[in-house]
Amino acid sequence: MQLKFGMTSRILFVLCLLYLILYIDRVNISTSAPLIKADLGLTNGQLGLAFSAFAYPYAFFQLIGGWLGDRFGPRRVLLVSGVVVTLATVATGFVGGLGSLIAARFVLGLGEGATFPTATRAMAVWVPEARWGFAQGITHSAARIGNALTPPLVALLVGYASWRGSFLFFAALNLLWIVPWLWVSRGDMPGRVGGTSVARPATPWWALARRMLPVTAVDFCYGWTLWLFLSWIPSFFFDNFHLDLKGSALFSSGVFTAGVLGDLVGGLATDRILRRTGRLALARRSVITVGFLGAFFFLLPVVLIHDLTIDAIFLSLAFFSAELIVGPIWSVPMDIAPQHAGSASGLMNLGFGIAGIVSPSCFGLLIDLTGSWTVPFGISMALLLAGAALAGWMRPDQRFTVDAAEAAATSMHRISQRQQP
Repeated sequence: MQLKFGMTSRILFVLCLLYLILYIDRVNISTSAPLIKADLGLTNGQLGLAFSAFAYPYAFFQLIGGWLGDRFGPRRVLLVSGVVVTLATVATGFVGGLGSLIAARFVLGLGEGATFPTATRAMAVWVPEARWGFAQGITHSAARIGNALTPPLVALLVGYASWRGSFLFFAALNLLWIVPWLWVSRGDMPGRVGGTSVARPATPWWALARRMLPVTAVDFCYGWTLWLFLSWIPSFFFDNFHLDLKGSALFSSGVFTAGVLGDLVGGLATDRILRRTGRLALARRSVITVGFLGAFFFLLPVVLIHDLTIDAIFLSLAFFSAELIVGPIWSVPMDIAPQHAGSASGLMNLGFGIAGIVSPSCFGLLIDLTGSWTVPFGISMALLLAGAALAGWMRPDQRFTVDAAEAAATSMHRISQRQQP
């Protein structure tokens, strides 16, 4: 029995709301960063540590959260995640120093860590396979809408209720999301994939991790640049061009809006190429490679030219290009291991989580050490080129199965025995 289109649409709509709210929770601190920095007496390096505190549990819970989504189903896991995110957002509004800010961000990472792998499991359950690229593209496009809305929304809320009050407002949004999720997911079916009933085997972790390793590496390269944008672009406009909070929020919002289009175009493009050619590897890898190379070339004027208008335009084009990657790369775990979609996407997004640990803090420290934004941007550009090269190692066209994993392990064991004296 195939799932009805109406059910698929409702699930995607509520997941879009989830992605939008979660990314508001991630970047609201970036928009408020100049005020938080002044209020708590922090340096750029300390602020970068607070940004990175989110990513430690976020990276770890990619694995646990993906497994939980496969094991217990999206309904329960996303419900618990929503409650934890709400509590962490409330706590952020009451921080009194660096330690409590780090703790609040750490708990937020715990809550968000399970959400994206589990949501991917939900898409594998409720969305037909031919629409996986579109599903990933439109949900992440909603996330970028959250990025775009947050700077002006935070600037508005700060004017009425201070930066602390803005976090309490966002916590209320998290609570409101739980209601429609419980309604649309009441038919939770963790034993289905792409609308078809399947058995749910145990997760072969080591074999699956080896299979996903190239995808994890590519996601790390993408994640480095995304964390750069999410964590530091508002401060880039605020500090580099001496804008006030409203001015930096306006330009940041314009950059993030370009990501909305990038996510949607990338998801539609990968599905269209797949329909026309029937070549899964081409459909995924070509869009990902174009995204990496486009982001690299559009960042060049940013590091070479110091002009507000030029930098804003080319940062927007760079972010658009980088976001082309999202739809196809999040489809790859579903392509490779649909029966383990939560676990596979968690393994992939571990690369993104590790990038989140390293990127914001390194970026902030490099700004403090050099007094310039050129060096950290240059490192990010080098990783964009690395991501384009590594994309060729991904094999979304080769389906992962337990039998294939066992055969590969047996073959490696025989080779090692032959090499022994």
